[in-house]
Amino acid sequence: MELANSYLEEGFPFQGRKRKKMEEFLEKSGLTYDPQIIYSVLLCREDGEIIGCGSRHENILKCIAVDEAYQGEGLLQRIVTQLIKQAYTCSIPHLFLFTKPENRTVFTDMGFYTITGTDSMLLLENRKDGISRYLEQELARHPLPSKEDAGAIVMNANPFTCGHRYLTETAARVCSVLHVFVLSADASEFPADVRLRLVEEGCRDLKNVVVHGSSEYLISHATFPDYFLKDKAGASDRAAELDLKIFADHFRDAFHITKRFVGEEPFSLVTRAYNEQMKRTLPACGIEVVEIPRKTAGDTVISATYVREKFLKGDWDALRPLVPDTTYRYLVSEAGTALRKQLLERQS
Repeated sequence: MELANSYLEEGFPFQGRKRKKMEEFLEKSGLTYDPQIIYSVLLCREDGEIIGCGSRHENILKCIAVDEAYQGEGLLQRIVTQLIKQAYTCSIPHLFLFTKPENRTVFTDMGFYTITGTDSMLLLENRKDGISRYLEQELARHPLPSKEDAGAIVMNANPFTCGHRYLTETAARVCSVLHVFVLSADASEFPADVRLRLVEEGCRDLKNVVVHGSSEYLISHATFPDYFLKDKAGASDRAAELDLKIFADHFRDAFHITKRFVGEEPFSLVTRAYNEQMKRTLPACGIEVVEIPRKTAGDTVISATYVREKFLKGDWDALRPLVPDTTYRYLVSEAGTALRKQLLERQS
């Protein structure tokens, strides 16, 4: 079709009528608008009609679509090129992109490389050796002998509690080496660097435990791409499957992982669903899933949510038996006090 005088329009992000039109265009394309988007670009005809769009959240390119009547005209490349250019102006060179499996060739031709995929989604990045470089760096940082019975835990530790410590101790007893991956996304109450440090300090006496930052390759904004799944009820399961595929395809062999440990989840529906998906996905990839009952303090099941609640209330007596000494010292420190104040201000 004729595309004379088509133009690009930027939004940071779009609001009002323009956003509504973009949402409707995505809906027609079988996609769902992601409210986390911070930048969007629309490709419009001369009359203002949207014929393509794309967006970015952090370093994730998403919500990319082109009207069927205009596909094959190079419009997708035009949209993605603009998204990449704008990300570079924000000093974001490393980009991830989600698409449906049938679009693999289109995006690999634009310089993206497949990390992993499932029947319903594909995750790519614009670095040929991005994930392999991360794994090599972690292995160089922690040069342990290869162990065929290594185990793994992936935790957020928001913050590190006696429950996390119990899970780690229990798993470490049945593994030659236990790798603990702490989520690196700064999307929790406790900052990523604080969470990582508290896990490292809380596990320092466990000689066969190695603590890693997870980078962007495990349970991050880059591994839960439910924006294009119209069935939101099933989106989390399929997103979890993708995340677990990354673990099985890349982390298993790099760290010789044969077991993944997880605590029982009596509270969070999302985490419980993720754990159930783990039981369905990992055993078929040669990784045993071991679920360990939650630790209690008296009649209280220890959870990071409960710890944060007591922390915000300043209930130090209640907190004391729930967290290791290393975590407690941080909570009552000047830095912990500043964080508590910040979190309380955010609530008000």
